[in-house]
Amino acid sequence: MSKRLLSGSVLAAFLVFVAAAVAASSFHKVKPEVFDPAHSNLVASGWMSGIGCPTSQDIQAFLPPNFDTTGTVTFADAGCPTGDGKDKSNEGLLLAKTGPTNNNAAATARLNDMPSTVTELGYDIRKSGGPASAMGSHCGAGAPRFDIVTKSGAIFFIGCNSPPATVTASSQGWSRLRWGAATLAFGQGTTPPAALSSLKVKEIDIVFDEGQDTGPDFFGLAVLDNVDVNGMLVGQGDRAKNDDDNDENDDDHGDHHGGDH
Repeated sequence: MSKRLLSGSVLAAFLVFVAAAVAASSFHKVKPEVFDPAHSNLVASGWMSGIGCPTSQDIQAFLPPNFDTTGTVTFADAGCPTGDGKDKSNEGLLLAKTGPTNNNAAATARLNDMPSTVTELGYDIRKSGGPASAMGSHCGAGAPRFDIVTKSGAIFFIGCNSPPATVTASSQGWSRLRWGAATLAFGQGTTPPAALSSLKVKEIDIVFDEGQDTGPDFFGLAVLDNVDVNGMLVGQGDRAKNDDDNDENDDDHGDHHGGDH
């Protein structure tokens, strides 16, 4: 084999590697939005500093018996063993719906630049003890949920506690939920349900539309972090852009944000 042919084959392999890397890393943004056609002002969505899952945060600890401060130590929550390396201020995604569930309104977040094939979805949720716990963020069958729109126009969803996720839970306050390739995505008017990995995805949103009248927590609020698509984690937002976006009411997504689950 000539050096020229060898160089060509190496170049081709390199280009395939680069293309795969670009495709794998295209998901990079989770954009908060609200759907509130009646202008109830009872829903909110946004990234906020200081409320995310701590993976390696420096703190000053108080020590008994005199509760003097010691030097700086590192604190991490076992519920989120990894995180978004670009998140420098421990941001979390706040989703809230105040009042009743039957208000046609939702806190949402659009996942940008989706790969056409999804093999894993997930997020970390500020909730001790896993999805079934009544402590912490709301985690119901319908919210927070992934709304998945396929290229054929079908709509599927994966709720926080239905279908069951693979869970990494801690007693410190956070749980990691992951739905893998074999997870069933329950679809509107679709029988039987489809395997997640078989769906050709057009867009995915996180939707929070269950209010304070929905148990087991009756809280109407969830804090998420490290939104996961195929192993890529997003745990922070474009704060300046999000502030501008949240001044607008994004009614154009009402076709599948109206609490129909």
